Amino acid sequence: AACTVLVGGYAGRLRRVDAAYEVVRWMVANGVAPDVVTYSTLISGLCSAGQVAEALGVLDLMLEEGCQPNAHTYTPIVHAYCTGGRIHEAKRLLNTMIASGFAPSTATYNVLVEALCKVGAFEEVDALLEESTAKGWTPDVITYSSYMDGLCKAGRIDKSFALVDKMLSNGLQPSEVTLNILLDGVCRSSTAWAAKRLLECSAELGWDANVVNYNTVMRRLCDERRWLSVVKLFTDMAKKGIAPNSWTFNIVVHSLCKLGRLHKALCLLRSKEFVATVITYNTLIRHLSISGEGNEVCLLLYQMIEGGIAPNDITYSLVIDCLCREEKFLVALCCFYQSLEDDFFPSAFLSIIRGLIVGGMLGQLHTLIGCVLGQGFIIEVYIYQELIKALCKNGYCQSVEMYKVCHILERMLRLR
Repeated sequence: AACTVLVGGYAGRLRRVDAAYEVVRWMVANGVAPDVVTYSTLISGLCSAGQVAEALGVLDLMLEEGCQPNAHTYTPIVHAYCTGGRIHEAKRLLNTMIASGFAPSTATYNVLVEALCKVGAFEEVDALLEESTAKGWTPDVITYSSYMDGLCKAGRIDKSFALVDKMLSNGLQPSEVTLNILLDGVCRSSTAWAAKRLLECSAELGWDANVVNYNTVMRRLCDERRWLSVVKLFTDMAKKGIAPNSWTFNIVVHSLCKLGRLHKALCLLRSKEFVATVITYNTLIRHLSISGEGNEVCLLLYQMIEGGIAPNDITYSLVIDCLCREEKFLVALCCFYQSLEDDFFPSAFLSIIRGLIVGGMLGQLHTLIGCVLGQGFIIEVYIYQELIKALCKNGYCQSVEMYKVCHILERMLRLR
């Protein structure tokens, strides 16, 4: 048992599979017979490491030592074959298992079904399902869900829905994953509006829709720019008592902003149920910036930090761009200095560089570059290129202030 645990520990780390193999060989050499669990664990580790040939070698050793494999032994090899596009070899291994009296499990067949669906071999999947009873295995929800997913991605939504009836007749209840596959399939093959109707009548069909299902349809509605439909579906979701998550809120906030309902988006942000993320704040900041709401942008940044959500490069870049457009260059500069307390954000740095150049504040730019370099941050080449472009665009490279440009470049190159 201790050796089995040791093999499992080694096999779980891709770089230590060889050590696990040595443990097994040591066990055999010293008369300690590894059991099926030990061999299966090692085979699984080898397959995860991409060493299928070595896994087959362990299987041969196992058979030589008289240890009978089971479905758990073969499944990782079948999975490795399928992942590597070697479906023919996976099928041949399944036939070898059956011929040797080792019945593949449903999990083994599920691996093959998924692989066949990825290559569009649906007739073979149908044959597998038809022969399942004769071959002693029972398709489960995962089997049908994988098949539906493949059909939906191939645009065969009608056949995918027909499988639901087959599942029900076999006593299988579609899971939330199954419903999500169908919803996504409807969105792909027709419109998100059709998926919305399916979602709204899911209770009548005996399906319990959840937040993931709603998010899937909302995201598709966004792709079709049906912002109002997103908001209405969110309302329907709330009425049904389905709790939204951060992804839901991000989708709804984005839709409200697209509809120009920034006030409602801000009210939603301040509700107790809201779970905000950096994406939420970036969405609101971007749209408030477009609307010229610089003060509200700064307030959101403050609330974000106070709420324990760390701004990222996009956040600071959006805020600085907004402030510079409103000619609040010194406030933008303070914002960038604040960002340096967290890290050096290249996009934010480019934003403040452009802003200071537009504002004619080359002295502050000179000081800023010295501060950044003084703190040990590295300025990449593309930032130099963007700086020169901005200076030329604003006429500094052909003016009497060319000497200031030279001073700035010398500072960046650490010449002064």
